[in-house]
Amino acid sequence: MTETLLVTGAAGQLGQGVIHHLLDTLKVPPSRIIATTRDPAKLADLAARGVTVRAADFNDEASLVSAFKGADRVLIISTNDLDVKGGRRLQQHLTAVAAAKKAGVSHLLYTSMPTPEPGSPVLFAGDHHGTEQAIKESGIPYTIFRNGWYQENLFMALPHALSSGHWYTSAGDGRIAHGARDDMAAAIAASLASGSKDSEIYTLTGPQAYTIPEIAALVREVTGKPLEVVQLSDEALTEGIKASGVPEDVARLIVSFDANTRSGRISMVTDAVEKLSGRKSKTLKEFLQANKAALAG
Repeated sequence: MTETLLVTGAAGQLGQGVIHHLLDTLKVPPSRIIATTRDPAKLADLAARGVTVRAADFNDEASLVSAFKGADRVLIISTNDLDVKGGRRLQQHLTAVAAAKKAGVSHLLYTSMPTPEPGSPVLFAGDHHGTEQAIKESGIPYTIFRNGWYQENLFMALPHALSSGHWYTSAGDGRIAHGARDDMAAAIAASLASGSKDSEIYTLTGPQAYTIPEIAALVREVTGKPLEVVQLSDEALTEGIKASGVPEDVARLIVSFDANTRSGRISMVTDAVEKLSGRKSKTLKEFLQANKAALAG
């Protein structure tokens, strides 16, 4: 197979992981890989390995068309421009889809989120839903990865919770199957390199779903530190996060994740990661054990 594979956001954590698996796990020749980023200097190590590095600006369609030229399969990693009020991120994605069509891309891949349809409490869900719709309407065969929450996301809450002994949440008894970012990167890389012509949607999750109290119990077991879960309303949690110095927009975004968990919209467990990557997924306990020192501070 000689298809050229392109990865956007190649300087980011997920992008780096996908390219690592293309090169080192799947042994895709570097000459078949294109890595794009706003600042190509950040990818000098990939260029030294023979990967083609191109500049790509999601706010500039012409730059994306130029970057995508000659690429058969393009992976659009959703940008991190979380402008939940202005729609800037959605516009960036729509620009990328339009550029892919103009560049003659034969298969489009995209990193979305679970259940992004209208009604999601997550404040940026509309970005993903709108992008998915644009991809479907483009006429380009596609693969959409609805990435679940990363195990690494727990770094946002657990160190502070462990230092105080209290984990404040509004997630209730909602369940969530955190997955390892590297496991998802391996699955995405395998699909990108597969040559599949079918349009598919995969929801990528970890191997087991837990409630916040169940996660806290695992954390206590692994770290030996006390950790009490304190359930709050969305409003009380928002005010508490704001009181710690977090801007209101960011606080509301964080709380929307808990509301989403409480609603049951991210409780699913799938075997898509293992099916695509051919390897066993890292469990949450394994993640906690591997990061015990970093979590406990």
